[in-house]
Amino acid sequence: MCGILAVFGCLDTSQAKRVRVLELSRRLRHRGPDWSGLYHSGHSFLAHQRLAIVDPASGDQPLYNEDRQIVVTVNGEIYNHEKLREQLNSHKFHTGSDCEIVAHLYEDYGEEFVNMLDGMFSFVLLDTRDQSFIAARDAFGITPLYIGWGHDGSVWFASEMKALHDDCERFELFPPGHIYSSKQGGLRRWYSPPWYSESLIPSTPYDPLVLRQAFEKAVIKRLMTDVPFGVLLSGGLDSSLVAAVATRHLADTNAARQWGDKLHSFCVGLQGSPDLKAGKEVAEYLGTVHHEFHFTVQDGIDAIEDVIYHVETYDVTTIRASTPMFLMSRKIKSLGVKMVLSGEGSDEIFGGYLYFHKAPNKQELHQETCRKIKALHMYDCLRANKSTSAWGVEARVPFLDKEFVNVAMDIDPQWKMVKPDIGRIEKWVLRRAFDDEQNPYLPKHILYRQKEQFSDGVGYSWIDGLKSHAAEHVTDTMLGNAKYIFPHNTPTTKEAYYYRMIFERFYPQNAARLTVPGGPSVACSTAKAVEWDAAWADNLDPSGRAALGVHASAYQECNAGADKVPGNGFATIFGHMQIKDVTVGAREVVIKG
Repeated sequence: MCGILAVFGCLDTSQAKRVRVLELSRRLRHRGPDWSGLYHSGHSFLAHQRLAIVDPASGDQPLYNEDRQIVVTVNGEIYNHEKLREQLNSHKFHTGSDCEIVAHLYEDYGEEFVNMLDGMFSFVLLDTRDQSFIAARDAFGITPLYIGWGHDGSVWFASEMKALHDDCERFELFPPGHIYSSKQGGLRRWYSPPWYSESLIPSTPYDPLVLRQAFEKAVIKRLMTDVPFGVLLSGGLDSSLVAAVATRHLADTNAARQWGDKLHSFCVGLQGSPDLKAGKEVAEYLGTVHHEFHFTVQDGIDAIEDVIYHVETYDVTTIRASTPMFLMSRKIKSLGVKMVLSGEGSDEIFGGYLYFHKAPNKQELHQETCRKIKALHMYDCLRANKSTSAWGVEARVPFLDKEFVNVAMDIDPQWKMVKPDIGRIEKWVLRRAFDDEQNPYLPKHILYRQKEQFSDGVGYSWIDGLKSHAAEHVTDTMLGNAKYIFPHNTPTTKEAYYYRMIFERFYPQNAARLTVPGGPSVACSTAKAVEWDAAWADNLDPSGRAALGVHASAYQECNAGADKVPGNGFATIFGHMQIKDVTVGAREVVIKG
């Protein structure tokens, strides 16, 4: 993953301005510690901080076409670059970089080439022939991008907010699946799949083999690398499937010929956490070279300020989950690994969060999955990218492959509904697709393990420790006056208030606080889905354990919302559930009463 910064229409073209752009670009060096580049001509600046994954020797940026009239700076990976090169056989390529393809595609196809790209990317391109420029972001916002405007009429683009918030009068998130064109004077959507409208409910019958093959293809294409790599393995369904598929197909790749056919896996957690236990078991089953990292609650608390600075959010669930991922990424980088596969996106596509147990019908379930996918760039994509990029590590997410998402979102959502009476738990369609009796991908109990959010799976005491720490630093009076101090997205808990104070210290502009989403949520739901169960209104917490009556270790109902009242704490209970064997061979949770 790299860092990009571009400024167009800048009135100040002096050496001092060049130095300033370089200074701002250095704020992104954690994203790309391998090389720095800057193009400056007239009123335009394009800066790049490179993390070298493909063609480390010659792929430095900015990149150019043959006559150097097209200049491009890219953050991301284009997985189909070799196929696209075959279509551009009249062009001469100067590097082996997957990103050089962008400049040549623009020459042949103009601004309409973006939909031809298969990958995760944010890029900015300057056409020096007429000084026009474009910027674009991948379909789901896997890679981050911000757009800003200066007092002098300049337009800015940056991978992270920290590179432009001090110099722009206004800035905001660059929306996923969009392109900005200076010729057309603004943003337009380039990615418009059928599911995007939300109102069209798909009716394609569920075919487990089609779904399995689409996912295997998504994982295989992400094994494109010229550097050491691995997989994040929490032992949950999603990361375990990524690891299982990667392990099966690694031997046939160029990556295996360079780095060996033994996959390295990584897991983080508090001592005795659910993820550490499950991750180790899956690693032993798959035969990966497994690396287990431990942290303490205090380690995590000490890192909170760094996490908020890098991840650029005050969203509670994002910070909870980003912190262990941030700590793990540092350890991964110390081992010389620069790229990892990760399991983000599955829960949004398949309705995997535990609150989906309460979806009233297939229409609302489908619409909620659409809303969740559209919001990924503000939550899990932001976390996965910035937590790893803070240490110069790239995270790739096979579940957010465009082709795979199209297949998964075209399935009749009736198949995604949770139906305990016939053995269908959350994400059953995905579990069933990989339930191969003859050649098992995973042990049955892992394949049918209950959803565990990352911030919970690293150890339940992690969130409880964060709440206790925040209560020591935020008084009742402070929280009572929160609506006056923070009128936008007013924090309703001491934990949220604590994170907000830190965020505002790093990013005090109003534009910065507007980049962070808000609204009520239970177990990572959208505000709309909170309406599915009246009991949730008094238990608004993003932890999966807030899904009362669903999570096997749910918060005790009488203590719901306890961190809003001094002296109270959440209690964990295990007595509300009974276990029943189901036909698919899993253990299913059934709610009493």
